[in-house]
Amino acid sequence: MKRSLKVALVAALACLMLVGCGKKSTEYKIAIVTDVGQLMDKGFNQGTYEGAKKYAEDHNIAYKYYQPANGSDATDNDRVDAMKKAIANGAEIIVAPGFLQATAMEQVAKENPNVKFVFVDGWPLGLDNVTAIVYKEQESGYLAGYAAVMEGYTKLGFTGGGGGANPACNRFGYGFVQGANAAAAEKGITVDVKFSFKYGSTFSASNELQTQIAGWYANGTEVVFACGGSMFSSVKSAAAEYPDSRIIGVDVDQSGESSQVITSAVKGLSTSVERVLGQYFDGKWDAELKNASQNLGASENATGLPVDTWSMKNFTVDQYKAVYEKIASGEIVPDAATPDDADNADWLVGKFSNVNVDFEK
Repeated sequence: MKRSLKVALVAALACLMLVGCGKKSTEYKIAIVTDVGQLMDKGFNQGTYEGAKKYAEDHNIAYKYYQPANGSDATDNDRVDAMKKAIANGAEIIVAPGFLQATAMEQVAKENPNVKFVFVDGWPLGLDNVTAIVYKEQESGYLAGYAAVMEGYTKLGFTGGGGGANPACNRFGYGFVQGANAAAAEKGITVDVKFSFKYGSTFSASNELQTQIAGWYANGTEVVFACGGSMFSSVKSAAAEYPDSRIIGVDVDQSGESSQVITSAVKGLSTSVERVLGQYFDGKWDAELKNASQNLGASENATGLPVDTWSMKNFTVDQYKAVYEKIASGEIVPDAATPDDADNADWLVGKFSNVNVDFEK
């Protein structure tokens, strides 16, 4: 074989081994820049990542995730650095979950107008290269509270992330109390709800949060809605001390994390990220995504409870579906009007006919 032919064959083989012929092997079209906490947090980061990963793999598109430095203590500069690294590696669209991304995303998006940004749980920032996905978390929260009371629980708890300043967690919690109130009214009973953002400012697990929730369980709380990423680990550890206690997960189906999880208030993180990436790669950015926000709920199959892992015994899947359809059709509309800083009892205590809220600061 002539030497020139051998060289050509070697070059062709090398080309096939790269991400794409003529491109660097480090170039990734889709980037995911995570929020605080770990990538596989059994919650928000994981759900977002899995949606981007599935779309990319289904369409043979290179992708990569980036975690800002300093973990739960990540700063805006850390997030800026992660986004810039993604762009340097070829990212043409960046998916970033969490409201804490706002400052960094605005800076990087302005500096890179040709790169597109998907702000999950955010807003469009008034920029043509940013689109947002938001959810009607109050719907999932409502269904979780309704299900818990219909199952027979009368002493509930809610622990929320963001220290009362995270709109998504606030909506989850407000919906949870509304659903519990509706079910209690149907049954002609009054239920008690412990409610706190006290140890959720960073969304991280902590000994303090575990101690707080263990105290709730010890004093009669039967089921706790753990709403805040890695905070779930602290609630899980607290519940393990009390075998009869139960947990409600959040964002994604967390039933596999503990046998004490009765359900999870989910939102379609994976499917909605797939949806937006599909719109982008189908060339619909200007028509459907530019400086726009999609508010997704039950009518788009983006909120609800997972029925495939149902573990409740008194509240049936059929009963759940009946309530779900009422929300999807607009017959039931859970209120989403929470304050910017919900770490204040005034907006919640004494507002419900069949729920007594004990707000713990």
